Amino acid sequence: MPKSDVLTNSNMTTGSQSVAQNSSASEVQNARRTFADRHLGPNGKDIAKMLKQLELDSLDTLIEQTVPPAIHLTRPLQLPEAQSEAGALQTLKAMMSKNRIFRSYIGMGYHNCVTPGVIQRNILENPGWYTAYTPYQAEIAQGRLEALLNFQTLIIDLTGREIANASLLDEATAAAEAMSMSYGICKKKKANSFFVSEECHPQTIEVVQTRARPLGIDVIVGDHRTFDVGEVFFGALLQYPASDGAIYDYSEFIAKVHEAGALATVAADLLSLTVLTPPGEMDADIVVGNSQRFGVPLGYGGPHAAFLATREAYKRQVPGRMVGVSKDREGQPALRLALQTREQHIRRDKATSNICTAQVLLAVIASMYAVYHGPEGLKAIANTVHSHTILLAEGLKKLGYSLPDTPFFDTLRVNLGRTSLESVLAAAQAKEINLRAIDETTVGISLDETTSLEDILDLWAIFAGDKELSFTAEEIMAAAPVAAVGDFARTSDYLTHPVFHLYHSETELLRYLHRLQAKDISLTTSMIPLGSCTMKLNATAEMVPVTWPEVGQIHPFAPVEQAQGYREMFQQLEKWLEEITGFSAVSLQPNAGSQGEYAGLLVIREYHQQNGQGDRNICLIPESAHGTNPASAVMCGMKVVAVKCDRQGNIDLDDLKAKAEKHSEKLSALMVTYPSTHGVFEEAIQEICATIHQHGGQVYMDGANMNAQVGLCRPGDYGADVCHLNLHKTFCIPHGGGGPGMGPIGVQAHLAPFLPSHSVVSPGEGSGAVAAAPWGSSSILPISWMYIAMMGNEGLTDATKVAILNANYIAHRLDPYYPILYTGKSGFVAHECIVDLRPVKKSAGVEAEDIAKRLMDYGFHAPTMSWPVAGTIMVEPTESESIEELDRFCDAMIAIREEIAEIENGEISQEDNLLKNAPHTAQMLLADEWTHPYSRQQAAYPAPWTRDSKYWPPVARIDNAFGDRNFVCSCAPMETYS
Repeated sequence: MPKSDVLTNSNMTTGSQSVAQNSSASEVQNARRTFADRHLGPNGKDIAKMLKQLELDSLDTLIEQTVPPAIHLTRPLQLPEAQSEAGALQTLKAMMSKNRIFRSYIGMGYHNCVTPGVIQRNILENPGWYTAYTPYQAEIAQGRLEALLNFQTLIIDLTGREIANASLLDEATAAAEAMSMSYGICKKKKANSFFVSEECHPQTIEVVQTRARPLGIDVIVGDHRTFDVGEVFFGALLQYPASDGAIYDYSEFIAKVHEAGALATVAADLLSLTVLTPPGEMDADIVVGNSQRFGVPLGYGGPHAAFLATREAYKRQVPGRMVGVSKDREGQPALRLALQTREQHIRRDKATSNICTAQVLLAVIASMYAVYHGPEGLKAIANTVHSHTILLAEGLKKLGYSLPDTPFFDTLRVNLGRTSLESVLAAAQAKEINLRAIDETTVGISLDETTSLEDILDLWAIFAGDKELSFTAEEIMAAAPVAAVGDFARTSDYLTHPVFHLYHSETELLRYLHRLQAKDISLTTSMIPLGSCTMKLNATAEMVPVTWPEVGQIHPFAPVEQAQGYREMFQQLEKWLEEITGFSAVSLQPNAGSQGEYAGLLVIREYHQQNGQGDRNICLIPESAHGTNPASAVMCGMKVVAVKCDRQGNIDLDDLKAKAEKHSEKLSALMVTYPSTHGVFEEAIQEICATIHQHGGQVYMDGANMNAQVGLCRPGDYGADVCHLNLHKTFCIPHGGGGPGMGPIGVQAHLAPFLPSHSVVSPGEGSGAVAAAPWGSSSILPISWMYIAMMGNEGLTDATKVAILNANYIAHRLDPYYPILYTGKSGFVAHECIVDLRPVKKSAGVEAEDIAKRLMDYGFHAPTMSWPVAGTIMVEPTESESIEELDRFCDAMIAIREEIAEIENGEISQEDNLLKNAPHTAQMLLADEWTHPYSRQQAAYPAPWTRDSKYWPPVARIDNAFGDRNFVCSCAPMETYS
């Protein structure tokens, strides 16, 4: 019996159970083991039990009473039939095998590298690392936070600046963030110009230009050697080494920038900084770059962890997240996200950036690459790359080619002279080598840690043409200079902290990784019931393709004919997402949900501009919206006008209509989340969209809650014009401890011409590049492709139904103990529910934070806390959690309510109780003296399952205020260990 039959009849058992009575073992196996059966937590019997508790006769009845009939999809999704795990892997393997893995010496900020096996197996392929969530609950994220602190220390030491963030999306985005940051810091009146060196990577220049346009910033691209920074400039961007490999001393130019009252940003190659003078020593204010070559595969452009380092004086203006050192209530060192991370949500349209995400998993890999190799190992790798580049350069000179006389590290600019570009590229193609065509007479060659002597011989042969080499590598090496960095050799120390010296053997690194992993809660531990974050199963079959060579070893700017497998996969995924959402076109370029918000609003802005209505700049945003929504609108040059919500949590229609009327001539867009941020399908969504269209605006839909819509309703059908999709939520890309993610956008036909473009691969008329790579984080898109291919139409639709069922089951079980804040007109919630904790604050002095910390003692990650309503928690169980796990979570919440009752009854103090002292660490429990009015057993083992499998929080409750008053964002110096 297909799973869909089970879901429409609560009296039936699962297909496997019904077949089992009269079938052989092999037939039973074939009947039951579809991927959808594995993905969905409850089976048919469980579903029947849950429906009975909700007093419903079928799952379809629940959906009919939850999703407004007017928007319900009246036909099945037109998707291919679901494939088995093995079948989908075979299909994708055949597709991706059409990619051709050439040796790419293109550079431009991307280099092939070696991912150490111990890091690949134990981080990149390890669900203990990739299924964890953003470390907002710091006590149960100490492992990730320590790895990120290592990353920040790595960046601080190599760049020569005082502080660094915990990573950004890519180098081009980091450069654009540096521009915005400089704009905010610079105090010069009427300064609205930003200088960008023409020696920067082309994709960086384009992303900076895209970011600047809606903000009214004038970007001037030119030669830093001849350019004078005037009074109208607030900042400048330089590349080090330059995109063509040249190394310049920027000290004098930076001094001129400072004399003009502006800030200087340097985009730097991280590996080169192990042997080159760091930009901080040239007095750069901000240093950005990409850590990709520290063990992260090329992946056709991502995901990779960018970085931003700056002066400590600018710590409040740093975009994204930053890990800081604090202490717990026991006085022990403890880590947490520093203050400005939370401010990005709180400050809304006043936030310094819309980026509140990171590339945590990739930053962890890069940090562990540095931990594994240590400073001497990194320097040895850099010196080998450099010596190979010198060898190549000397051979090319002997072949008659001219090279600039500037110092270089790993990249050469080769003047072809009378040799035609076509002949060189053809010879390279014959040897399956990619070079960078800088212009008609010049090529670029960038080497990396995988380059061998045999590779250099092949490169010489390409440039020799029909001639035999008149020299040997040994002869060249005997006469070649030791270094070609001129006066730029680094003299300052770096990575002196013990962590970079202790784990150079695989045994020691393996143990270190597992110690850190054990400190964190991930989906390997228990459900992570975060509202609006959709922590669902990241199936192994979905993850397998990520580390295939044909997925990971393609340069993002390789000729498109070498990436035909990727192209085919992109086209299929785009078509599937179009069908699922009801839109006409999809762009895969945005590489995070925040980037998707920004890209979607850019599309709307460009549409109005092209229609001669560029003065439309008002963006209506409900008060309940994600904190990133208003920040994204401001980044697109829009003015935010808040729309009220009614007592049921819905958009206040009267207020919306009044404000749409008031701003009719300048109305640009409405940003709306559906189902609402309050976890309800608003009945008036079509009227809301029609109101905006009536006044000439466009409707942007935040796709954070798309998990409640797939197969049931489509944004493109009921009025949305553009929508971003969190592939890391609805379509199973794992959160990776806080990144990677993907945020592609879908649009209606009239907006399709304005989707993001990318001039490096295909000059177009769109809204410009929003990410460094043309298709964002390409190497993780196979995860979503696999999910859709294996689920098919019925599986995807069933997943949505079960997600809604699971949420309503939790709401039903908790309602007698905690009020459920919002429901639809039939009394049901969508895929998440808001649990109101404000009454217990009044009756027992218990805060939402206290319950969040006490859940750690039960082995759970807390739900989303105090958002969108202060004093509440928002619970989203997803379709992947079994009824056993749902009951375990509910039992924990109910038991905590009983603990609160003891406070309410006066049996236990409001100041000294199980909740206020949570979480309880092993160190606390083993103390010689126990003075609390409850037992150690109550603290440590509050539920039966904690005795079978106990998660021990590694630190007690963290003092965030102390950490913000005593700001430290790097590893402790060496002397603290002596």
